[in-house]
Amino acid sequence: MLVTLSPPFFPASRNPTAARSARARRTTPPVLAVWGLALWLASVGNLALWQRIDALGGSAAQRLALIGSLGGVLLGATAALLSLAAWPRLWRPVATALLLVSALNLHFMRQYGVVIDPTMLANVLHTDVNEVRDLLSWSLPGTVLAVAGLPLWWLWRRPLAPRRWHAQAGRNAAGVLAGLSLVVLAALLGYQGLASLMRNHKDLRYMANPLNTVYAGVRLTVDQLPRQVQPLRPVGEDARLGASYARQARPPLLVLVIGETARAQNFGLDGYARQTTPALARWQARGDLVNFSEVHACGTNTQVSVPCLFSPLTRQQGGDKAPESENLLDVLQRAGLAVLWIDNQAGCKGVCDRVPHARAGDHPASGFCAGAECLDEAMLDGLDQRLAALDPQRRARGTVVVMHQMGSHGPAYSHRAPANRKPFLPECRSVTLSDCPHDQLVNAYDNSIAYTDHFLDQTLRWLQARAVSGTEDTGLVYVSDHGESLGENGLYLHGVPYAIAPDQQTHVPMVAWFSPGLRQRAGLSMGCLRDHAADPITHDHFFHTVLGLLDVQTRAYAPALDAVMPCSAAALAQAPGARPAGATRAM
Repeated sequence: MLVTLSPPFFPASRNPTAARSARARRTTPPVLAVWGLALWLASVGNLALWQRIDALGGSAAQRLALIGSLGGVLLGATAALLSLAAWPRLWRPVATALLLVSALNLHFMRQYGVVIDPTMLANVLHTDVNEVRDLLSWSLPGTVLAVAGLPLWWLWRRPLAPRRWHAQAGRNAAGVLAGLSLVVLAALLGYQGLASLMRNHKDLRYMANPLNTVYAGVRLTVDQLPRQVQPLRPVGEDARLGASYARQARPPLLVLVIGETARAQNFGLDGYARQTTPALARWQARGDLVNFSEVHACGTNTQVSVPCLFSPLTRQQGGDKAPESENLLDVLQRAGLAVLWIDNQAGCKGVCDRVPHARAGDHPASGFCAGAECLDEAMLDGLDQRLAALDPQRRARGTVVVMHQMGSHGPAYSHRAPANRKPFLPECRSVTLSDCPHDQLVNAYDNSIAYTDHFLDQTLRWLQARAVSGTEDTGLVYVSDHGESLGENGLYLHGVPYAIAPDQQTHVPMVAWFSPGLRQRAGLSMGCLRDHAADPITHDHFFHTVLGLLDVQTRAYAPALDAVMPCSAAALAQAPGARPAGATRAM
């Protein structure tokens, strides 16, 4: 007898209709996935933005209107972006990345008040393990879990429902069009409030999460790709040593200390209520040290400021864009001087690539290094041996040593000074800065400045000993790369876009010390330098000031940007008792 089984008696795996039905129950329609995730990201993922708008004041109705219109813009823009990725094999990796980026952004925006722009993203990409470790806290996984946990569970449990490629392409295009339409509609309905908001609070545009990171990534790629294929642009190909070298009794030795995250507001020499720089104050009282009190940085993060410091270009000329060109160290080396870079930071940002360089932790000094992280004094340990290893013919002409500090790098300020050099207690020991009482946060930061004072004092003693022994004519120039925010206006750390950066992040300390021999060979008047120490200068002056001090002749040198040139013997001879024409310092 022949028995015929109807479809319900087949297992689902052998029943095509049932199998399709089961798969459909385990998938998510693309339109639901796109708009559901877009709504989550625009609302929960932008909690920091909504809190910031709510804190701006105004009536409840005004705040709700702003949040509603801006929320509509973000919802539409995010949905349009997600629609581009709404392909079954592409969807989950892209959506996962955006969720994790949004969670991380939200954590750091709420924790430190930072915003995400191309320079901040570049800074993140060039950080190292030590810096990442300093930023870790128990609240980070909690934020990631709260923002990304539930949608990630749903995302990987329910893949996109499959469609034929042409049908999916049409749906995706329709999703993009719908998202952009919502952007236009929300912007038009809330135009007056949004225009005023963006005009008066420009930093808010960098808080739109995760669109800020997508924009920063695209902008960074567009800016960086052409530089990867362009040849290195030479600078100072005509560089040569000036007349002072033909008659020198001793070669010059100039130490350039590049500070990290030191702000002038907390620098004792700049009028801070606390004496955070007692050692430097003693050097200043003896008349040997000049404090430049009105110095402004080229950028608000190391990735921008360090290359800009050593660039021949001013900020207005694009020095802050880190063009693929040679820099001050290349010019000094080409002129015939010995050059050495010693790093106690996350690298030299390409500045030292073509000169001898070393890390402070290459030969860990007893008491100065713990693992891969070292105190700044480690750069002085074994320095005589490092100099002796340089080309002797170059050293006979002169030497330039660059020390790149760890300085006051946050948020782990308490790690930047040893236990026996903490004059201000109690101090904040947490990396969650907003959890610390403000006075303890300031104590921790001030201790890092006090330790920089000690480090500079030790360096000056070493230089003075070499000058007294008749080995070299020595000098030091210290300048910080950028400043720091310590909770003012809800901001912590640094990296705010330069156009809207607070003074705490751009006003930096700078000091200079020259031995009698170096002053004589450069023809410098210390009295004149002290008289003009409050004149405004910027990082733009660094390249040209160093060339002037070392008497390196090149067409790349701009006398008007040499901060000490007005106090040279040649300039003073031109106009005795008056500041020479053409010495005005551009900002």
